[in-house]
Amino acid sequence: MGVRVYDAIVVGSGATGGWAAKQLAEKGLDVLVLEAGPQIDPKRDYKQHYFPYHLPFRGFGNREELERKQPIQSRCYACNEYGSHFFVNDLEHPYTTPPDRPFLYIRGRQVGGRTLMWGRQSYRMSDYDFKAASRDGWGEDWPIEYKDLAPYYDLVERFIGVSGMRENLPQLPDGIFLPPMAMTCGELKLKRGVEAYARRIGNPFLRVTIGRTAVLTRKPLDDALGTRKPCHYCGRCESGCHTGSYFSSLHSTLPAALRTGRATLVTDAVVSHIVLDRNTGRAKGVYYVDAVTRAHREVFGRMIFLCAGALESTRILLNSRSLDGAEGICNSSGVLGHYLMDHLMGGGARGIFPDLPAKPLLQDGRPNGIYIPRFVNLERRDRPFLRGYGYQGGSGQSLWQHAKTLPGFGADFKRRVREEHPWGISLGGFGEVLPYYENHVRLNKDVVDAFGIPVLHIDVEYKDNEKKMVVDMGETAAELLEAAGAKEITISRGPMSIPGQGIHECGTARMGNDPRKSVLNKFNQAHDIPNIFVTDGACYVSIGTQNPTLTYMAITARACDYAVEELRAGRL
Repeated sequence: MGVRVYDAIVVGSGATGGWAAKQLAEKGLDVLVLEAGPQIDPKRDYKQHYFPYHLPFRGFGNREELERKQPIQSRCYACNEYGSHFFVNDLEHPYTTPPDRPFLYIRGRQVGGRTLMWGRQSYRMSDYDFKAASRDGWGEDWPIEYKDLAPYYDLVERFIGVSGMRENLPQLPDGIFLPPMAMTCGELKLKRGVEAYARRIGNPFLRVTIGRTAVLTRKPLDDALGTRKPCHYCGRCESGCHTGSYFSSLHSTLPAALRTGRATLVTDAVVSHIVLDRNTGRAKGVYYVDAVTRAHREVFGRMIFLCAGALESTRILLNSRSLDGAEGICNSSGVLGHYLMDHLMGGGARGIFPDLPAKPLLQDGRPNGIYIPRFVNLERRDRPFLRGYGYQGGSGQSLWQHAKTLPGFGADFKRRVREEHPWGISLGGFGEVLPYYENHVRLNKDVVDAFGIPVLHIDVEYKDNEKKMVVDMGETAAELLEAAGAKEITISRGPMSIPGQGIHECGTARMGNDPRKSVLNKFNQAHDIPNIFVTDGACYVSIGTQNPTLTYMAITARACDYAVEELRAGRL
């Protein structure tokens, strides 16, 4: 019996791996999906409808155990007693950094990857992002324009389901939306106040909208599976979603791929490196370690899609060997591992709306907030830094924090604590970090993970542009809250978030038209080895201000179309 050769091997089963598996299998290819972690059983692994009193540590988790096994992962808001099992064990998955430059590398290794606990905010990028370098001179333009990606945004949105409002803003293109979730009273008040302020200062880009989120408010437009249900607003998204209301590859793209009969999913397959064919110089397969048995295996394919997450995909390339024995492949440009980015946080403001009526608390578990897209440095430079930022936030009634501000004591005081809940409002900035060559990753061969694979050394530092931006984020947020009538405003002008804290790490294998300056071409195909594609966040040229996952999937869809054409034409 001959060795099986797949048409495509997809490494990773998260947002991009799931989409690649679906699209390639639906186009008739024989696809192998390798996932480094275990299969997920929702009945066993989801704690969506558990109340705190159902859990030994009331939802917070065993802090001593978390600090010992997950000191990095537990810095993420979702790594608690409900969902810590969706995050890696830091003892088994180490990495290194310079002593004075920390990086928070938040990871999930299981079928579905981080789509089981992501924030679900889904925004399109625009030519303000793709052609940013032409506007301000920093870095490189992307090798694609918005029009190249628009039909693939459409394709992805129709399948995953994104709820939102059309705003007709050039810096935030509208998508194909399901009905939006409702804003709260405080958010509507903010919207009216901020947009009146925008008219007064003559800024047509300043707008408050409901978050665009990959959570169903009705069935998706492409409901071929017919298994996902509209959100019932339980508010427990990061614990897993039994109804499949939020998008995860576990409940959507992977089932779609597997039902074709042409996709095979192998779990607990920790990919170490890509193997090259000595005759052709192209990739012939991948080498992986079985996470359970520690057996070493090799599988073969006509093309490889790296969808393991930006840093893991780059780690695989760095750990592979070229035919002449040199370490690393797809790196004739010398930029593999460089230009690592994340979103900048740490600037914002909060306050209260004292004129909104305080009523008995009613929170409906809406899995969403509000969004203010970038509105600075667009048509002209109006800030003392390059690029810009947007805000995410929300307004609701506090549960008990207001009690310290109430006068009195006794029965009347207790009644007011129970019945009066002031409306808080907060805005937090998401800023664009510039691509710097010196922000990079490399292999550290002195340290290996639990599977014997060299770990990454991650070296990232934010610079003057980011320092100026985070201050402006806070001060401008306060101006917007004040314009909307908020009181008791407190401003955060930093400190800047630790790199990685935004959990939007991207770059390190960027796209480009010039093979001397980039790793991938405009179709995410490696310049050096044409049957390797990288379609996760590693391909990013610049990060913009929008949450990136929707763009990752659209880029993957476009690359899949191209790869299938190339394969059928005999060029792969």
